[in-house]
Amino acid sequence: MQLPLPLGFPEQRSFAQYHDGANREAVAALRAFARGEGEVYLYLWGETASGKTHLLQATCREAHEGGRRAAYLPLGQLRDRSPALLEGLERVDLVCLDDIDAIGGDPDWETALFHCFNRLHEQRRQLLVTAACPPARLPVRLPDLQTRLAWGLTLQLKPLSDADKLTALQLRARQLGLELTPRVGRFLLTRFPRDLPSLWRLLERLDHATLAAKRKLTIPFLKQFLEEQS
Repeated sequence: MQLPLPLGFPEQRSFAQYHDGANREAVAALRAFARGEGEVYLYLWGETASGKTHLLQATCREAHEGGRRAAYLPLGQLRDRSPALLEGLERVDLVCLDDIDAIGGDPDWETALFHCFNRLHEQRRQLLVTAACPPARLPVRLPDLQTRLAWGLTLQLKPLSDADKLTALQLRARQLGLELTPRVGRFLLTRFPRDLPSLWRLLERLDHATLAAKRKLTIPFLKQFLEEQS
């Protein structure tokens, strides 16, 4: 059984395209997890836009490229569908469940996740989940599920510093083929939304804009871009 990631396994959702900053130990643990080493269950949490989905998909991708069977389910997008989607996952080596807090309070999903967790545990399959809060603060009503989700190793993603965000911006820009100087990067960080998903979308727009104008990404170009957008 193989459940593909949305749009396949995108290059930008790899470990190589994630600047770990203060999260080096968490990333190292996830890379080992992708190889089937260490813990059987990992719980990854962090604030919105901290890179949880990126790392979850990177783990799934690396496991798949290493010849292991992997399944990725974005529960935030699947809550309105049947929890029967969780059936049979014990046949894969690594199960990645994104945004498990999204199904909190739904008795059918909670029961299905509880049984899925037990099946995976019995078969010694790996489970990696993400949420926006630690296990103790999950909006889960089923006590037995709450207990299960507190097992294993819990990893917290720390927010990136401004210097780390600048490095992450430059990494993403190079992937797009953009030359982003530190001065231009700092300009972006002081005048645009600072969460990384918003900055990634902005870089993609700027990539199209510079190609269309046949110009480099400079501060004068950014000021002109801002004026046109407003």
